[in-house]
Amino acid sequence: MRNFIKTLIVSVTLLFGATACSAETGSTYTVLNPAQPTSTQKIEVLEFFFYGCSHCYHLHHDLSAWEKTMPKDVALVYVPVIFRDSWEPMARTFYALESLGQRAQLDDALYQAWNVNNVDLSDEAKILNFLAPRGVDRAKFSAAYKSFAMNSKVTRAKQMIRGYGINGTPTLVVAGKYVVTGLQPADMIRALNDAIAQARKDRKKK
Repeated sequence: MRNFIKTLIVSVTLLFGATACSAETGSTYTVLNPAQPTSTQKIEVLEFFFYGCSHCYHLHHDLSAWEKTMPKDVALVYVPVIFRDSWEPMARTFYALESLGQRAQLDDALYQAWNVNNVDLSDEAKILNFLAPRGVDRAKFSAAYKSFAMNSKVTRAKQMIRGYGINGTPTLVVAGKYVVTGLQPADMIRALNDAIAQARKDRKKK
């Protein structure tokens, strides 16, 4: 099943990414129509991702390095993708760890677990058995994982996936308008910088 999921992710990502190099802008990003509202005054960059996606795993290193030096007028927001019910536990894990302030320090471990070590993280119990030895409090994590606020965050993530028309991962969206997907990590970062530059130009025109 895990191999099937990974194959599906790769296939869908490549299918969606096939449009990325034929952008009407002449660059390596496409224009989302209609554009979506953003949640910050800064230039918002969304990464739609799934820990079990091999392409997300390979982008993670480059995007993490980029985040450390990203421009001050940019805000990076991660959105866990839920294409099927079996992906929801990872979305809940992401948001629970974020609420506990431990998400950033455990991202690498979660990507490694899925893409290198083939760890079964299909439900809360298995996830807790993986996270507890890495410094996560079982009771606090479980409370966050099952909270009402968590239900709202998962619902919001699903709404965003539909609103942005996300068909594959990883997908970056800049300023609710410019979409980058289907490229190698270094090319993704270059296209991301191009899209941010375009978003700045858009702001100056207003």
